[in-house]
Amino acid sequence: MANDRAIVAIPMGDPAGIGPEITMKALSKQEIYDVCKPLVIGDAAVLEKAISIVGADLKINEVQVPAEGHYECGTVDVINLNNINIAELVYGQVSAQCGQGAFEYIKKSVELALAGEVKALATPPINKESLKAAQVPYIGHTEMLEALAGSEDPLTMFEVNGMRIFFLTRHLSLKDAIAQMTKERVHDYLIRCDRALQRLGVENRRFAVAGLNPHSGEGGLFGWEEVEHIKPGIELAIKDGINAVGPVPADSVFFHALNGKYDAVLSLYHDQGHIAAKMTDFHKTISITNGLPFLRTSVDHGTAFDIAGKNIASSVSMEECIKVAAQYAPSFTRSTL
Repeated sequence: MANDRAIVAIPMGDPAGIGPEITMKALSKQEIYDVCKPLVIGDAAVLEKAISIVGADLKINEVQVPAEGHYECGTVDVINLNNINIAELVYGQVSAQCGQGAFEYIKKSVELALAGEVKALATPPINKESLKAAQVPYIGHTEMLEALAGSEDPLTMFEVNGMRIFFLTRHLSLKDAIAQMTKERVHDYLIRCDRALQRLGVENRRFAVAGLNPHSGEGGLFGWEEVEHIKPGIELAIKDGINAVGPVPADSVFFHALNGKYDAVLSLYHDQGHIAAKMTDFHKTISITNGLPFLRTSVDHGTAFDIAGKNIASSVSMEECIKVAAQYAPSFTRSTL
């Protein structure tokens, strides 16, 4: 194994969800250790229970700092926050202690990343209801990382089978999302997306912007958003040196990106890009949060409370999440966007 493997922090997610078990499944595989040094931030008792559930041949090695880790398959290096009462842990149940625990794992991981002690974060799922029960003032990972890292409006990027998708808007109703599709926002996001790919080491970056309306509006026949905002925003970005085309009809742009015509697509709203990515490969769709002073990848599924603790959950997404973090970590630049 290479000696220059990056240390990737894995905050273990909501203890009542599938995060601990898919993390243990992933870390039972040599291929993960071939590409990085995984370090779990979590609760050792919860992880021991997860090891028992999945039947993995693993032992826990508690460390105080990342440099103390062994990083060898068969040994799971853990910074143990010891913040879960295991006797009160019920799989699949919303709980304040689990919401608070999940937040503390992320907070510690961010501190390590900001200090340069780990190169990247690879995050299992957390539960919004548990966060609310713990009175954690963030709705999810992105908002939490934004606040903890002191960043502003991070960019979400999906990657699956070499296709990259950015999102102009995130968790908004379609009506509210359309209201945000201004030429200024399209212009700004294309510039930021270009810088994001540059930070990940992608050269000769070519973007396509998805259309909103059928056939990208057909010059106003099916809506004026493309004419009045989306195309003018693209033209402004081109004047600033961004290699971008569009709007390209959404029923074809993702197919072309998947086949290498574009390095990334700017999706205009949440479901437009999510559907394209997850239909390509649901389990291997990985989320990358750009605009932070550190690299962060994430599985793109939830805590799956209905199957938590049953050794049913697939670890494919978690494995891919760690691998993508390891892939980009060597070329990632730490400056903010």
